[in-house]
Amino acid sequence: MRGLGAVAVIAIALALQTTLARFVVGGTAAIDLVLVAVVYVALTTGPVAGMLAGSAAGLIQDALSSGVIGVGGLAKLIVGFFVGMIAQQFIMTAALPRLVMFLGATALHAAVFFGLYAAMNAALNIPMFPVSWKALLGQGLGNALVGLVAFTIIEALPGVMERRRMSRSARR
Repeated sequence: MRGLGAVAVIAIALALQTTLARFVVGGTAAIDLVLVAVVYVALTTGPVAGMLAGSAAGLIQDALSSGVIGVGGLAKLIVGFFVGMIAQQFIMTAALPRLVMFLGATALHAAVFFGLYAAMNAALNIPMFPVSWKALLGQGLGNALVGLVAFTIIEALPGVMERRRMSRSARR
């Protein structure tokens, strides 16, 4: 059941990312919903599921974009693995550790992504994307905000459903 939930989270993130990106200025979103989904899966299920979710989501996202296929998949795979490993070692139930995790995951993803493009630029003369540290910080904060809100909503859903069932049975 957890695997199906991870697939659903990734599919929803991919659908929202591709649908909402065209409404943002210039077609580039300041929030990477797919990265948020990979971090969520890695935090809740561990490094193996994080790697699988990261590689699948990154490859699909690469196929839908105009970049080199595999760069985003590898970057999200590495993020999923490290986030899952850290989540196994430390308690990540409070907001502050999750905030730090989302910020760190965004920084690691950017470092791997732009590092791979820099290496390909040097070796194969593939064009680089411009890197703006201000935009990267904004994306990290946006990812952290969306991730924290998503965690809060997902963790509140079972309680809401239970209260709803209890109120229905009390009326009878």
